[in-house]
Amino acid sequence: MASPSNVVAFGGAAGNESKPLPTLTLRESGVGSRESGFGSRESGVGNGEECRVKDLIARKRDGESLTADEWSHVVAAYVAEEIPDYQMAALLMATYANGMVHSEFTALADAMLASGERLPADGHAPWIDKHSTGGVGDKVSVVLAPLVASCGVPVPMMSGRGLGHTGGTLDKLEAIPGFRTQLSLKEVREHMDRIGAVMIGATEQMVPADKKLYALRDATATVEAIPLIAASIMSKKLAEGLAGLVLDVKRGSGAFLPKHQAGIELAQLIIEYGAARGCRCVALVTAMDRPLGFACGNALEIEEAIEALHGRGPADLMDLTYALGTEMLLLGGVVTNAKQGRQRLVDAIGSGRAADKFREIVEAQGGNPLVVDDPAVLPQARIHRVYEAPASGYVVAVEPRLIGEAVVAMGGGRNAMEDDIDPSAGVSITVKPGDTVNGGDAIASVYAADGRLAEIGLAALANGVRIAGEPPAEILPLVSHRVTADGVEELA
Repeated sequence: MASPSNVVAFGGAAGNESKPLPTLTLRESGVGSRESGFGSRESGVGNGEECRVKDLIARKRDGESLTADEWSHVVAAYVAEEIPDYQMAALLMATYANGMVHSEFTALADAMLASGERLPADGHAPWIDKHSTGGVGDKVSVVLAPLVASCGVPVPMMSGRGLGHTGGTLDKLEAIPGFRTQLSLKEVREHMDRIGAVMIGATEQMVPADKKLYALRDATATVEAIPLIAASIMSKKLAEGLAGLVLDVKRGSGAFLPKHQAGIELAQLIIEYGAARGCRCVALVTAMDRPLGFACGNALEIEEAIEALHGRGPADLMDLTYALGTEMLLLGGVVTNAKQGRQRLVDAIGSGRAADKFREIVEAQGGNPLVVDDPAVLPQARIHRVYEAPASGYVVAVEPRLIGEAVVAMGGGRNAMEDDIDPSAGVSITVKPGDTVNGGDAIASVYAADGRLAEIGLAALANGVRIAGEPPAEILPLVSHRVTADGVEELA
């Protein structure tokens, strides 16, 4: 593993190798690299010899790099169920521990993309999507897809499920009774032609490698690795036939990459890879040192996202939605500057077009469209407990990781790949760092299936919402950096 003194940002021309960020990122090429193909250290690809996955695991464990052919074949074999989960889990852990050289990342992303079919990239207006690296209370995607589509930019949004302590857009959408996130390619094309938006996950047809690896990474604590994150994101997004992608890179204590420099490196890697494949990418680095909005939990977040589509969402949720949506409109070519883009988004919400578009999406994908006007359609928790401020003072912290872990423990997320989810479980926290409270004020609510699970949420609030006599020393800006192919712009 590299020492911290070797940490550098991604940079230079496409194809350059980077030195390592410990446990998270790419490392120098040439160290232990082999020219041999998939199988043993001596054998080549396609020579008929048995694929010796154990050798590949051992090489990654020992800090060596695998060839492009080896990554291509191991991904294909895993999708074909010729490699068991336990061996792929070991390879992921070895990759997490020792990183990848740039050529390995490119090979992995390409192999994942090649594991399924792709939507056409031409013959239509530019398709633009957004992706978040994951946070607590982050329901922006649910708002953005219908909002941006209502402004004339087609959005084929392919998302994932919950990872670790963070929620997943697919799990949130499936809280809507009947909503289908698994659509055929034919259905996706039909919805894009007719509605201009679709909200789906990886399928057996599109990026099946990511569907399997995504769940395995979540279950094996190998989420926080820059090359694995980037390969997952870009294999999904390029399969959509995108012309542009806006990336929301989270920083802070609740992010997978807490330090903003690591987030910038991820953004630069994705921007470089996308540019080489005809997809323009822009990234915003945003705060995750506190939950986004108020609601944390699948059904609760859908309700809050619908409130945002009606213009009634929490201020931070609305501001981030407008910032990311503006970038999508700019990439889609329907506006020429940020001021124009934000106004177009505001108008779409104010006129009701954004909510109407979400209603169209929900109905087209089998969900109950009444949810847009009546949140009682969503699953309701049996137990509701109110959490009161234990003292007067300033809110100095609302720890997103503790809150996210509690939602998972309450049944709102997964500890194992096969776990079922309780979509009604979650918490709603109505205070932010810097707010003043009085002892006894109702500042949060817990929603759970039973009293024991509710106590988990209350305990997390007691530990995660901290109150002191002085205001917090630092609160991260909601949007701190903008990253493009031209460089990094510090915004706050």
